[in-house]
Amino acid sequence: MKRKISILGSTGSIGTQALEVIEKLGDKLEIVALTGGHNTELLNKQIAEFKPKYAYADDKTAIKGAKYCSLDEICSNKENDIILVAVSGKIGLKPTITVINNGIDIALANKETLVMAGDIVMKLAKEKGVNIIPVDSEHCAIHQCIKDISQVEKLIITASGGPFLNKSLSDMKNATVEQALAHPRWNMGKKITIDSATLMNKGLEVIEAHHLFGMDYDKIDVVVHPQSIVHSAIEYVDGSVIAQLGLPSMHIPIQYAITYPERFEGIKSKSFSFSEIARLDFEKPDYEKFKALHIAYECGKLGGSFPVCMNASNEEAVFAFINGKIKLFDIINIVEKMLENHTYIKNPTIDEIFEIDKQTRIKTTELINRNFSFCNI
Repeated sequence: MKRKISILGSTGSIGTQALEVIEKLGDKLEIVALTGGHNTELLNKQIAEFKPKYAYADDKTAIKGAKYCSLDEICSNKENDIILVAVSGKIGLKPTITVINNGIDIALANKETLVMAGDIVMKLAKEKGVNIIPVDSEHCAIHQCIKDISQVEKLIITASGGPFLNKSLSDMKNATVEQALAHPRWNMGKKITIDSATLMNKGLEVIEAHHLFGMDYDKIDVVVHPQSIVHSAIEYVDGSVIAQLGLPSMHIPIQYAITYPERFEGIKSKSFSFSEIARLDFEKPDYEKFKALHIAYECGKLGGSFPVCMNASNEEAVFAFINGKIKLFDIINIVEKMLENHTYIKNPTIDEIFEIDKQTRIKTTELINRNFSFCNI
């Protein structure tokens, strides 16, 4: 039987690559619904090609060739065997909770869902018997390596180091938007690419890994691996280390997540060859240059509402950098400023999480609009 799937965020980077995977897999998957936000031109092209029953866009009158349904209706539709959550930012949280409440499995490509509300989401998924399969290449790698989590001593998450790995601190402070977006290994959306440049993305992944696998932060290591061949690894209690390797391509983790536990021949950008890989390098992160990683670890350990504040202020600051309002290093300074003034809540409810997120964004924007130059202090 065909596995039935809906894609939230089909017009984004992950969503478009997921459709490439589905096209290659032929009759193994059937698309129930696609959602595309503002990009109705691309969404309608996807509808014409993949013929879903339902679709969602911000402007429902612009949808052609499929029946309009709200996000809530799509996430509640039990025709779905699995739903790929490929939207970015906080907007992924509510749909994810709706999917879980309806007992539908999730392929999760939205970091913010677990960063903001990991305790709530994972507890609810366990109660509802819902599988959450990670799409991020790092967490997908860990998922593939783990057989029995009780025997795992440590998670090892790899990071490419981004465009500034071999640049000086001064180069990074004076970086342009174009330089920050020039990721050497991965082709991603702008926000996640900037997060990769500061290594905040890796910090978010550490928090995500903590929730996905129930591992203490002291047992989650980040190692810089420029070649992006080893996507992550685990160390077992007996000292054995198992890693998942492959060329940097999101097609493989996307396919793994949406077809799990089965495997099929799909898109291969190139067959992996050990003999063609001249060397694999690993080094510790430079926490002076990539302070965001340290901040994320600390926020994760503190838990509660701190990751919510960190995520919201970082996201607003990243957008400000992309729009030329601040410098790259201002992003981290702004996040620190917001955390310093944050009123901590130990066990926030979903409503409190969204209110904290909202107020943090307002205050972050106000701080940015005061044209305060953090980097020049």
